[in-house]
Amino acid sequence: MPVLTRPDGRKIWMRRSTAGDLAAWGGWLLLVALTVTCFQFISAQTIWPFVWDAPQQAADLLGRSVPPRWDYSSVLWRPLWDTINIATLGTLLAIVIAVPVAFLAAHNTTPSVLLVRPVALVIVVASRSVNSLIWAMILVVIFGPGMLAGVLAIALRSIGFIGKLLYEAIEEIDASQVEAIRATGASGTQVLAWGIVPQVMPAFAGISVFRWDINIREATVLGLVGAGGIGVQLQASIGTLAWPQVSLILLLIFVTVLVSEWVSARVRHAII
Repeated sequence: MPVLTRPDGRKIWMRRSTAGDLAAWGGWLLLVALTVTCFQFISAQTIWPFVWDAPQQAADLLGRSVPPRWDYSSVLWRPLWDTINIATLGTLLAIVIAVPVAFLAAHNTTPSVLLVRPVALVIVVASRSVNSLIWAMILVVIFGPGMLAGVLAIALRSIGFIGKLLYEAIEEIDASQVEAIRATGASGTQVLAWGIVPQVMPAFAGISVFRWDINIREATVLGLVGAGGIGVQLQASIGTLAWPQVSLILLLIFVTVLVSEWVSARVRHAII
């Protein structure tokens, strides 16, 4: 800790040196300048009359959305079920692909650190770098609109998430247990089955359920680009300005996400 010595010889303990104080103030000034610059950029791109009118427009929209059109719910059960299926099937497909990718990416289980591991890491990063909505837009062009595009979009997005968390869990296992099994003369497959898999199973179960919970939320909007599910009805209702239908759909999505969150929490609590 720096010490300042006054002319009378008395010493004063300081939190920082003079150079440290100047550096801290310089950092704060830089942060303020950056904030002002960003605000000016946003302000130049914003149509402020629309912003000032926003509270009135929001109140008008809310007034036209209430009460929800309850009789429209009979049309929504099938798309809602499709949304749950898209999330579930997409998660299962992602698990099938992500598990071997994770073992290939983990430093302690990959057959080649120089060749195989980089390829597996590229798959993980590529999957995580593209949002599921963008995957859906691309897949709708390739496979046409429908649930298949939604399932594949969810799967492609989830591979990176599951793969990354799982290979990190594999790298953190207790190596002494693996060495003990290997010392008995067990083969590589037996070491994997009895030394590594049992240690990562709780993490794997938690990751899978957590990703399914996330996918339920993401699957609700895939229909906006034609990838099936309740998003198709949401887009159609917004397009026709049927706001009581929109409010009912949003309410159902909220309840669905709430239930999936509860189920996910209960399953993780039971497993881990």
